[in-house]
Amino acid sequence: MGSDEQNPLRERLVDVGVELVLAEGSGAVGLREIARRAGVSHGAPRRYFPTHRALLSAVARRGFEELAGRFAGVRAGDARARVAGMARVYLAYAAERRGMFELMFRHDLLDGEGRPPLREATVPLFGELARLVGECTGEAERAPVVTAALWANLHGLAQLQGWGSTGLMLGEGREEELLEAVLAAHLGGAA
Repeated sequence: MGSDEQNPLRERLVDVGVELVLAEGSGAVGLREIARRAGVSHGAPRRYFPTHRALLSAVARRGFEELAGRFAGVRAGDARARVAGMARVYLAYAAERRGMFELMFRHDLLDGEGRPPLREATVPLFGELARLVGECTGEAERAPVVTAALWANLHGLAQLQGWGSTGLMLGEGREEELLEAVLAAHLGGAA
């Protein structure tokens, strides 16, 4: 972690950004609004975040760190049980932290030229999931593609659930059945 990342004011600005994105969505996360809520001059955030993208990226990184912590809590069972547990964590995170979830995957808004990408935060999560998917399918070489397809399916499911669409399609209370169908489509039948 660089010295800027350990600065208490920088961390406070990111904390306020996290609060804003959770309460009001990524559109509310502006340098001036964060400065106002943090009680500092409107120019203060520019010392740590030269662009709006840099600030949004720092906020999104917090989301990935939080999601990684939740994934780390999924330890029980074989590879399929762990993938299923991670899928449930992912869907729960999307439901509980809607604004953050939406920001984390808006790479069109994040990073920028000259800024380190969020790859350091996202690649290890994807890599661990791909390793587990490879164990499930027995096809380590295809695991990244299968994992990307599974992730796309889970992300779409999270969006549909957030909008209330899955209940309309299937009726309420069938979320677990739908998740099992997603897992079976990418990993094969239940263990």
